[in-house]
Amino acid sequence: MDKYKKLMGNTAIFAIGQFGTKLLSFFLLRLYTAVLSKSEYSTADLLYNTINVLVPIVTFCMGDAIIRFGLDKAYDKKKIYSSALFLTVAGMTLFALTTPVWNSTSFYGGYTMLLYCYCYFSCFRQLASNYVRARGQVKLYAVDGIVVTLIQFICNLIFMLWLKMGITGYIVSFIVSDALSFAFLTFFGGLHKSMDTKFIDKRLIKELLRYSLPLIPTYLLWWITAASDRLFVIKMVSAEANGLYSFSSRIPALLMMVTTLFYQAWQMSSIEEKDSSSLGSFYRSVYNVYTSLMFVGAAGIIMIVRPLTMLFAGSDEYLGAEKYTVILVIAMVFQCFCQFLSSIYSVRKKSKNSCLTALVAAAVNIILNLILIPKFGVYGAAIATAVSYFACFAVRIVDTRRFISFKVDYVRTVINTVLLSVMCVITVKSPKLYILWIILCFAAVLLLNFGAVVKTMKKILNRR
Repeated sequence: MDKYKKLMGNTAIFAIGQFGTKLLSFFLLRLYTAVLSKSEYSTADLLYNTINVLVPIVTFCMGDAIIRFGLDKAYDKKKIYSSALFLTVAGMTLFALTTPVWNSTSFYGGYTMLLYCYCYFSCFRQLASNYVRARGQVKLYAVDGIVVTLIQFICNLIFMLWLKMGITGYIVSFIVSDALSFAFLTFFGGLHKSMDTKFIDKRLIKELLRYSLPLIPTYLLWWITAASDRLFVIKMVSAEANGLYSFSSRIPALLMMVTTLFYQAWQMSSIEEKDSSSLGSFYRSVYNVYTSLMFVGAAGIIMIVRPLTMLFAGSDEYLGAEKYTVILVIAMVFQCFCQFLSSIYSVRKKSKNSCLTALVAAAVNIILNLILIPKFGVYGAAIATAVSYFACFAVRIVDTRRFISFKVDYVRTVINTVLLSVMCVITVKSPKLYILWIILCFAAVLLLNFGAVVKTMKKILNRR
């Protein structure tokens, strides 16, 4: 099958299986904001982000290693999965020894056991879902997305609405859904056949760790970039302000939600085509379409950000978040670009470069948070996040093309960024004829990117 058609086919499968469920999970935001106060939502959001950084640390980033090595025909998939499980069990044991430390903190003390259980099942679910993808069982992976979201939805209704368990109910819902998802994948994917100590390979473990260990500080640095602004806002402004800021970051997550579906398919295609002589051309074509659609999607979200905010806000105290949301939309665009470029590091096994470039984002984010939040409050945090992701993108677009060369239209990128920035200013300032100016800017972004999409799509569809 042609590589472009396979990429589009896998993307379609992921979209059919997961887009509806991801959209459903996004609508749960209305439930969270209706049940939790801004202060409680701030706590729940920090717990969620803590797990996001703990899982790759505890698993030694074996989820990434399973994808990279599992898609490589030179390696035995059963050995990869069993070796990854062995390392994860070791990591969970070490993590269990740190629970007294977590208990002693004022913030995590009341949630230590929940945090451990959440991390435990999230780790094994991630390994199982990535192993299924590495084996090419994309339909099973997509169905699992439906299963896990429906379970989480039902659990939220039970634990948060009916039993009124608040933050605890929020975390328990994730624990139950992850546990049942792991069981579902193991049973229907026959993963138990790959879980045996006889498949544990010491040499392979060393190779897996050589690739994955540099990714641990990378995830830590991304967490710092994504979560440090929240901690700064809590400290320098208030927990309530952070609750509003956390809510404002959810709408830009629509972009990440959609692009994740594509990236899962793209990651598979880029690794499978790693030895192809036309890999640079493949990257150029896909990158052009991807960036164009991202800019148009971001402009579309900014254009309708006010009704979106009203739609997802469960109470009036979350209204007004759009003034921060529009800035975070730009941040999300460049975060997605950074994610796309990370596939080059994965293909060429350059995980150290991934770490060093993530360091740029974290450093810029912390410095700007310290400078901007005292002066501009929550606006400062949003601006710091956007600039930090842009800085990482600027470094990666130069660095990654040393490993896979492909052309980039810098002029189009700059003009798109300027237009999105103008839309942000218009939204925040709300001048006369606000709607007209916003629509005109959106039309400009659409016209600027339409040609690039059509040109590349024609090239793809004309292939035999």
